[in-house]
Amino acid sequence: MASSKVDKGRRRFLVAATSVVGAIGTAAMATPFVMSLTPSARALAAGAPVEVNISKIEAGQQLRVIWRGKPIWVVNRTPDMIAKLPSVAPKLKDPDSEVESQQPAYAQNIHRAIKEQYLVLIGICTHLGCSPTYRPELAPADLGADWPGGWYCPCHGSRFDMAGHVMKGSPAGKNLEVPPYYYKNDTTILVGESKEVA
Repeated sequence: MASSKVDKGRRRFLVAATSVVGAIGTAAMATPFVMSLTPSARALAAGAPVEVNISKIEAGQQLRVIWRGKPIWVVNRTPDMIAKLPSVAPKLKDPDSEVESQQPAYAQNIHRAIKEQYLVLIGICTHLGCSPTYRPELAPADLGADWPGGWYCPCHGSRFDMAGHVMKGSPAGKNLEVPPYYYKNDTTILVGESKEVA
């Protein structure tokens, strides 16, 4: 007859060891699942939204990020830049942003933005796809005395004001495009998704 004596210390050790091995196995199985929920680099390049922290963009400065392989510009416009926009309207091809495909409805205004201070644009010229240069200074010698500040495309000479409106006489026929975006909070913009704007 077998002994009914039980080694309780050994039993506790085996139960603890089995629990640890089970926990490690569960974590090993759960890790790929959890990782699959975060967007890959390929998904980000394909169009996953991009968060932009606007709290550190100084007045007049332009920040550049990438969304869907395209440069996105976020500009913290100064009060002077904003105040000058109406006076530039007679020089623009589409001052009222009537080409609806160039911006979401919430950006179809003189500022082409949700909040007038921050402008968000796709940094690709609407003529032949070059990337214009940010030229916020007024009347530089190379652009002329009537230059109001904005973007100049060095490829073919297209000019855009501080709201991305195309100026008359430019080869580009349309304004710079405003991507879908919204404010997640006071310091973060999410580029790539729209949300109802109050």
